[in-house]
Amino acid sequence: MEKLYSLVIHPPEDHLILIKTMKEQLANEVGWYNSKNSVGHITICEFKATETTIESIKNQIIKLCNSLTPVAVHLNEFGSFPNGAFFIAPDNDSKIDLKHIMKHFNKSLKIQDMKKSDSPHLSIARRLTPENLLKASQLFTTIDLHFICDSVVLRLFDENKKQFFATNTFLFNDTPQEQFIQGTLF
Repeated sequence: MEKLYSLVIHPPEDHLILIKTMKEQLANEVGWYNSKNSVGHITICEFKATETTIESIKNQIIKLCNSLTPVAVHLNEFGSFPNGAFFIAPDNDSKIDLKHIMKHFNKSLKIQDMKKSDSPHLSIARRLTPENLLKASQLFTTIDLHFICDSVVLRLFDENKKQFFATNTFLFNDTPQEQFIQGTLF
């Protein structure tokens, strides 16, 4: 049976606590909303996999992480999308680095029907009405979060709780891939 997975970047625990508090503040202001109970994350991709294929995917993720170097991330502004998403956005340098990481996985993972994200952002809420989007932007005006992105997290969707939960963390190993150079023996 296929299960739903997502590959994400998780900020450190202290940031996750702050994001959870922000989500609760927003809920007190506007009531329940989509992603209210979701742990803060930056989505790389979502896909379905069986118990057999997920092991192969995990091995792919390990290999892809081997060549990645940890990067400094600075989240410093709020933004929104027309679909009612309200989020924390990275600064320009962090956006470039995060896009590189996202592209690395989205181009290299061999998964059918993968939903890819190419816009790094950390959602606070999804599908807010225009009125509630305005309330969110008035409630939260400044943000300044820094962390080192040195891993990705694989999450599994729990059908009963209707939430994703972390199953594996894969560390970046900063090990350049060996390249075969034609004509050399040593």
